Amino acid sequence: MNGFSRARVGVLGASGYAGREAIRLLAKHGNADVALASSESEAGAKLSALVRGAPELALTRIADAGLAACDAVLCCLPHGEASRWTEAALDAGAKVVDLSNDLRVVTDATPAWAREAVYGLPELHRGCIAGARVVANPGCYPTAAILALAPLLRRGLVAGPVIVDAASGVSGAGRAPKRNLMFAELAEDFSAYGVGNVHRHLAEMRDQAARLNGGATPELVFTPHLLPVKRGILETIYVPLAAPLGEPLRPWLDDYAGEPFVEVRADRLPALADVVGTNLVSIGVQTVAGVTQPMLIVVAAIDNLVKGAAGQAVQNLNLMFGFAETEGLT
Repeated sequence: MNGFSRARVGVLGASGYAGREAIRLLAKHGNADVALASSESEAGAKLSALVRGAPELALTRIADAGLAACDAVLCCLPHGEASRWTEAALDAGAKVVDLSNDLRVVTDATPAWAREAVYGLPELHRGCIAGARVVANPGCYPTAAILALAPLLRRGLVAGPVIVDAASGVSGAGRAPKRNLMFAELAEDFSAYGVGNVHRHLAEMRDQAARLNGGATPELVFTPHLLPVKRGILETIYVPLAAPLGEPLRPWLDDYAGEPFVEVRADRLPALADVVGTNLVSIGVQTVAGVTQPMLIVVAAIDNLVKGAAGQAVQNLNLMFGFAETEGLT
């Protein structure tokens, strides 16, 4: 515990999809107050007009945001821009959860101040998150993939290339208008993108998978797809095994027992309807018949805007301030 009974929270990029979801969750949070909200496109508008139940607070341009008035900042800004404002919020004395890709993987180019960022997957790094000043909120695709694979990686059971076929609702592409995301272009269609193992989320998947796998990076093949729905991610993951599992669900049941936001399904495989609007990751497994090497299919579903973005950010915020981890999320 850090002595906070309430936290004054700023949301940078509050008019984007993740920012608006963060405002919606904070509006029902018992220990947090929205102290500021920034938006370049809607500066001057009332936050309550953007998100039902939000406070009567005027959106401000980020250059005018009073970061010193915040105990915490959720940085929902675009990749490449976010780290500048994360550093500014830290300098102003706030704790920060950065929802961008900027701080998730340490490289030679990572500045010294950013190397203290903790990867914000609570089910794997809860203790470190609780003591952190800055948390790198995971990407939506990696959240589902890493939680789905972690029990197998920890046990050294992955024995070959892992294929991750993932599909996301269109809100994962952000709120900026793009022709290929218009209703007439998107509806009644389904397509792959970022094909060829080139998606930016692969770096954090590999980094976290290596940490779970004794430092050895397993081979991953990741192909994202665009679903003609607003929100939700469904991942079908094909995993060659080093040895067959007598009880295929047992590693997940053991590792995630008591986790408030992990649902391990024994009755059927997960679907988007199980998770949309929630902070849950729902996981199911299926053995594969007719193959020479033992293999599991692991299916994971999340809401890309909640567990894949703003909900996980609030979960991390709760840990950083010693609040109940589920506050504002159930």
